[in-house]
Amino acid sequence: MRRLALATLAMLLCVSPVLAERLVSQLSTDLIEITSSYDGERITFFGSIEPAAGAEQRFVEGPFHVVIVVTGPAQARVARQKTRNFGIWINTDQVVFDRFPSYFQVLSSGRLLDITSPTTLAVENILPEAQPTVQDEAGWWKSSVFGRELVRLMTQKGFFGLSESGVQFLSNTTYAARLTLPSDAPPGSYLASTYIFRDGEIVARRAEGFAVRKTGFERFLAVSATQQPFVYGIACVAIALFTGWLGGVIFRR
Repeated sequence: MRRLALATLAMLLCVSPVLAERLVSQLSTDLIEITSSYDGERITFFGSIEPAAGAEQRFVEGPFHVVIVVTGPAQARVARQKTRNFGIWINTDQVVFDRFPSYFQVLSSGRLLDITSPTTLAVENILPEAQPTVQDEAGWWKSSVFGRELVRLMTQKGFFGLSESGVQFLSNTTYAARLTLPSDAPPGSYLASTYIFRDGEIVARRAEGFAVRKTGFERFLAVSATQQPFVYGIACVAIALFTGWLGGVIFRR
C-alpha cells in the first residue's frame, strides 16, 4: 500500500500543470510592402486573454502583464574595433556574432523587472542585450564587450529598442500595442512573440509572423543586384554615362 501511494505521488509530481489561460491575438497586417514612397509603417498588436479550451472557469483572473518581442531576420554580424595607429584609424579586432537579429523591439505593459525575474527574462531571451551569440572563439569577456557595443549601435540606429509602456490595457483582459517600423527596416520575415505574465510567471504565449518585402522596381533592383551582379553593374554604368551625357546636352551653353 505504501509503494502504491509513493508511485501515485510520483506520477502527480511528474504531471505538468495545465494552463488555465489562452491568448487570442492578431496583427493589423501580415505584409508590409516597400515601394519608392515607403517611409515607415505602423503595426498594431491587439489581443485578449481568455480561459483555456475545456476549462471549467468562465473568466480569467488577473492582474496580467503583456510583453511583445518583435524579431527581424537573423544574420551574421561582425563587430569591429577601431584603434588609431600612426595617426590612422584602422580595424584592429573583431568578433563574429552568429544569427544576430537585424531588428529587435520589446514592448511591455510595465517595467520588465516588475513583471518577472531576471532569470525568466534571460531564459526567454527577451532582453536586447541577450541577443548576441558568439560564432568564433573570442572568449566570454571579449564577446560580452563587443556584444554590448553592437547592441548600443543598433539601438542608436533605431533597430533595437525597449518600450516599457508600449502595451496598453483596454480592459482587464484586452490589450493593444503599436510599433512603427523605420523606413530602412530590413526586408524579410519577422516574428512577434507575445507573453502573458501573472505573478511573475508565463501563463500564456503566442507567436505570429509578418513579412517586409520590396515590390515593384525596388524589388527588381534588389533581385538583380544579388542574382545578376555583372549585368546589374553594367546597367548602372550605362545609366550613369547616359545621365551624364544628357545633362551635358541640356545644360550646354
